[in-house]
Amino acid sequence: MTRSRRLGLVALSGAVALTCALPTTPAQAVDSPVGTVRLASEKRPEIRYVWAGASGFQWGPIGGGATTWFDYPGFVPPAHAGPDDLATGTDVTTLTVSGATIALRHRSTGVTSTITIPSGQTYQGALGWSALTRDATGALHVLRAAPDGTTTDLPVAGLPAGAQPISYPRGGSVRRIAVVYQLDGTRSVGLLDLADGTFRTYVTGVAENPEVVFNDRWLVADWKSIRTDAEPGTQPTAITRGDLHLEAVVGDQLLFGNPDFVFGGDPALWGRSLVTGAVTTVLSSSFGGIGPTLDGGALATAGPSSLDWNVHRITPTEDGGTATEKVAQIPATAAGVHGLAVAGGELLIYGTTPGASYRVNSFQLDATGRPTGQQTQRSPGLSASTCLPGDAACPQLEATGDGRVSFLWTNADRQESILNVGLDTKTIRTEPTDGDAGGRIPGGSGRYVLYNGGSGTQRVVDFPNGTTEGTTVLTRARTAAAVWGQVLWTPGTTQGSVVGKHLKTGQTVATVATGASCAPTDIQAVNTWLYWSCGSTAGVYDRATGRKITVPADNGPARLADGYLLRENRTTHELLLTDFHTGTAATRTLVKLPNGDWNTGGSNGRWAVDRFGGHIAYLNGTVGEVSIVGSGVPASALAQMEAQTDAVPFGPTKSNPWQPVWQLNKPATWTLTLSNSGGTAIRTLTGSTQGAAVRAAWDGFGDDGRRITGTYTWKLTAEPRDDQGPAVTVTGTTAVN
Repeated sequence: MTRSRRLGLVALSGAVALTCALPTTPAQAVDSPVGTVRLASEKRPEIRYVWAGASGFQWGPIGGGATTWFDYPGFVPPAHAGPDDLATGTDVTTLTVSGATIALRHRSTGVTSTITIPSGQTYQGALGWSALTRDATGALHVLRAAPDGTTTDLPVAGLPAGAQPISYPRGGSVRRIAVVYQLDGTRSVGLLDLADGTFRTYVTGVAENPEVVFNDRWLVADWKSIRTDAEPGTQPTAITRGDLHLEAVVGDQLLFGNPDFVFGGDPALWGRSLVTGAVTTVLSSSFGGIGPTLDGGALATAGPSSLDWNVHRITPTEDGGTATEKVAQIPATAAGVHGLAVAGGELLIYGTTPGASYRVNSFQLDATGRPTGQQTQRSPGLSASTCLPGDAACPQLEATGDGRVSFLWTNADRQESILNVGLDTKTIRTEPTDGDAGGRIPGGSGRYVLYNGGSGTQRVVDFPNGTTEGTTVLTRARTAAAVWGQVLWTPGTTQGSVVGKHLKTGQTVATVATGASCAPTDIQAVNTWLYWSCGSTAGVYDRATGRKITVPADNGPARLADGYLLRENRTTHELLLTDFHTGTAATRTLVKLPNGDWNTGGSNGRWAVDRFGGHIAYLNGTVGEVSIVGSGVPASALAQMEAQTDAVPFGPTKSNPWQPVWQLNKPATWTLTLSNSGGTAIRTLTGSTQGAAVRAAWDGFGDDGRRITGTYTWKLTAEPRDDQGPAVTVTGTTAVN
């Protein structure tokens, strides 16, 4: 499956861009956003440590990019630091290496040191207050600054004659550095003591690129361990390797794991006692960004998700184990946004998800539109969708106000299906369109989704309660149409009329004379508002009062909301809000969208409006970011739009509870009381709507833990979350068998 087009976005410095095209300018807000969210990749980022010292560390993304410094809170700098005290080198950074001069600085005290490389020697590296060089004969030297400003030169003793150094791995020591060398075709590993310049070989016959980790107590090379104070001639002990990597030695613990992240797996960092052989888990969900520190500890990234991904400091304990402390959080990488929708105080975003391809995630919004928490997965991993040429978003999402979102998917035979997700992270509900293709979803609410097929056929699909597949409940010739609650609105037989048909009974519930001068080419419905458009003229009819309100009309996309209309000026890229809730239309500019014009399809793509008593969201031009702005228009009073309260056959039970759904027109908090035939309340349930839908579950047991068969009266009381208008109370009965 292929995608015809994706949204183009601008990458932040240091972030990975997951989309292709770039806008020329960011969005320019007129109404200040009440909040901004950033869609995060689910892949936990791998990092590199540029520097790690006693007072903190510096990290950056793998592959380069901007780096970040982190200071340990409460760190107390030493009273004295300098080349005469090698232990203080754990907090030394190498400022520059320029020609024959090496500039060092102690980060927490600011003490500096300069090393001059003697003529004929070449720089190999620096560690703490020391530098390692190599002369023309191949011999190694340890250099340090002397008190008088000169440089001391300490030739290395103990390296076998003819040995050719290959690499100099660092470990958990400021005093020692490892040297991997080759002699007579054999590679070996030893440790160089920077204090006195002595070298000792510990492990011979290692692989071409051996893994080497060590501290002042142990050396492990190529999965062979030996104490640094072992008697000469002591042979190293082999350790069973497996498909793992050496990371560090902390105290007596060898840290190892699998830092190669595989989606769906959960790599860990383990510790193996080099004394007893016992293996323990040091950090679960740990990979990428693990390394030793010069003070004998280590740093490692770990966490339950990309939204809670942290650097942990690992230190030795007196009993030979390790202690871990969370010290810094790593921001998640921004993910590309390919579609967005808002409904019932929820912002739903369809975006790239490495490993899962694509997924719907959501952000909860409060009554003002401000984000109230982190992103939450709302679907399983999804295959890419095929969209019509010129589409801004792929797929185009239709949020139905009950916690769910629908979109179209095309199979290899170019046959479309309507997909419905959002209630959990495992389930995709579908309804085929009998081979239709090239269609759109112009609207939907609650359980019903409207589909306009490319063949000219229009369908209404019912996704009842999230537990069953979709069902096509109505098929008709394609016209302008809208679904709100249980009613389908379509053009009537007389000019400008719109007819409402009940989707459950099939009966006509209303015929409205909108005053339109044509058979509308677009119809939208929200609460008592009916929007119609003939292309060059448009209006809103208020069914509650009979008012006919003229609103602006153009060829750009427009979406009806509760008391206002949102549309985009196709020339200026301004997002325009027309407030008509008082009976008079007044238009203002909300935001000037980025100049890059991706919106050549038949729907918006880069902005969305909450029809269920909410606000507006739009892409602001920065990769992964969506801004939310308040509408400033008061929502209608709370009302019930549709309900599913049928009793459970042979139930309810704990495994098969009664699961009623009440669809409301805006978010609410609710209380559901179940009473027996005598009027005594036996069970009370409370909660908040999912989107604007009440979803409750009752297992047939009372608050006292007893189950009594019979008929019970239920009473639902819903309080509007925005505190605007009265509560809604509905009643009915259900049975316990």
